[in-house]
Amino acid sequence: MNSLIKLPSGMHFLERGWLSSNNLILTSADEASMVDSGFWSHSDQTLQLVKTVLQGRSLNTLVNTHLHSDHCGGNAALQGAWPNLQIGVCENQLEQVQNWETSELSYDLTGQHCPRFSPHFSYSPGQTLQLSGVSWDVFVGAGHDPNSALLFQKDYGLLITADALWQNGFGVVFPELEGLKAFEDVLQTLDLIESLKPKICLPGHGPMFNDVDCALKVARARCHFFIQNPKKHAIYAAKVLIKYRLLELQRWNLSQAHDWASHVPLLIRIKEDYFSNTDFQSVIQEFIDGLVLSQAAKIVDGDLYNL
Repeated sequence: MNSLIKLPSGMHFLERGWLSSNNLILTSADEASMVDSGFWSHSDQTLQLVKTVLQGRSLNTLVNTHLHSDHCGGNAALQGAWPNLQIGVCENQLEQVQNWETSELSYDLTGQHCPRFSPHFSYSPGQTLQLSGVSWDVFVGAGHDPNSALLFQKDYGLLITADALWQNGFGVVFPELEGLKAFEDVLQTLDLIESLKPKICLPGHGPMFNDVDCALKVARARCHFFIQNPKKHAIYAAKVLIKYRLLELQRWNLSQAHDWASHVPLLIRIKEDYFSNTDFQSVIQEFIDGLVLSQAAKIVDGDLYNL
């Protein structure tokens, strides 16, 4: 976390890394609220971090910027620790969560796991969320995920950008991998962020930052590059999916990695769309070799290790 950036009293930004999304905890005299909950395998760590911040308070409200597993995987554990916790999700996905439609919630698509949780309310763009007495306006943050939201606190100029904007880029544009046109959504979201003129951005991954113009410039350049090179984006996405799973496991037998990949619909789609003349195992090995080449992983005696 950038130690030079100070948040208002009662706001606590927890920078988590890449397996778990960052968290924002808000406390007041009467209640405590939270934005995003990290990945399920980090639930014990998440609980300890939250309890340390709350110092005996109860967690009352939890909202998710979007429902990728790294942003809501800790919901169930938090709900278990505080049974009266009220969880809010995007209105478009409320019924999917209530019925736990994993194919619609991206978990089957990406080969990731997320423990089931129970939502209590929904939000949609144009509404205002009250979190521990602080008002946050909800805006569309489409691109990375069509149901992602931006949360803007205009009095302090704080913008929760989730995976729509990081200090050095943005998240994989998953709808593009499903055959939908979403790069333009990314650019529109970046334009929206610029129009809000935030003083500080609180991203889903990486440090919070206040050089918003620089971050927007980097993100726009990256998006335009992907528009011109969609295969590069697909390869990047495939590596992200494999690396994400490796982050969870740390050590992964290569044959098991190939077996896992053969059951991930997005990886199958990427192979069919961009590597139709190459067998699936060779394509997956090419992605793995790319991770090794970039020093994001290493192979020793048939096992893949996270670096």
